[in-house]
Amino acid sequence: MYIIIVGAGDIGTPLIEISTRAGNEIVVIERDTQRADAVASEYDCLVLNADATTKETLGEAGAERADAIISTTDQDATNVMVCLLAQEFEIPVITSVVHSAEHMNLFRQIGVNTIENPQQLIAGHLYRAVARPAIVDYMRIGEEAEVFEITVTEDAPIAGKTLTEAGEEGILSDDVLIVAIGRDSEDKPLTPRGNTRIKADDLLTVYSASGADPELTDIFGHYEDQTV
Repeated sequence: MYIIIVGAGDIGTPLIEISTRAGNEIVVIERDTQRADAVASEYDCLVLNADATTKETLGEAGAERADAIISTTDQDATNVMVCLLAQEFEIPVITSVVHSAEHMNLFRQIGVNTIENPQQLIAGHLYRAVARPAIVDYMRIGEEAEVFEITVTEDAPIAGKTLTEAGEEGILSDDVLIVAIGRDSEDKPLTPRGNTRIKADDLLTVYSASGADPELTDIFGHYEDQTV
């Protein structure tokens, strides 16, 4: 892919590393000379030390043939302008960081893929790692729903039961789905069915419409202190 990355700060720099390592053709636009020089010396990509909010700069970056542009600066106004100019070049995929929740609707109105307040997302993950250590990874969907991974303990109420049995016995509610099972004896994750039996040490990918509350994680054998 031909990707234009705007900004080489705390978000942009790791993105540049990931994108170049994956073999993409990357052009970086960074206004700060020191940052631009640092990226140019470390990564195999074209770096423009310029202002991305001008059509001329995006043209020099090859916007007319870009597959995607990602704006990662710490200023929402800059990111909006970059996205609007990118639309003029008809770049197929336009993505931006959004730092203020108040600006989300603006980005959505112009049809931009967004990642809201990365610092807040990181803080939420760090807090979850302390408050709910049993949950390996999670993703919030909407206001309440979550998808998360959790390991089944030997004394878990669901251990040894099929999904059908767990539903009939009221262990799993209707708004909870087991969507994948990681098992050491299997080469790839299992797609669960009604007759699939849950075993101790299974790594489950779980969808819950009401989130990963303590009552739900208890089902998988994790009786944690919820006072954190």
